[in-house]
Amino acid sequence: MSKVKELASQIQELSPEELTAFRNWFAEFDADNWDQEFEADVSAGKLDVLAERALHDHLAGRSTKL
Repeated sequence: MSKVKELASQIQELSPEELTAFRNWFAEFDADNWDQEFEADVSAGKLDVLAERALHDHLAGRSTKL
């Protein structure tokens, strides 16, 4: 059995309280991982083209205030 299937089976057996705790833990875990990936992409310059395009569009008057 794959790890994912094994985990899914175990998650289905959690009590409502345990499921809430797991959900909260996983949301934080997932957000932290996303932040790390985003920071690595920024450091590697992967978003530079998008930033340059956004600045160019803003200077050309193709942006609005939020």
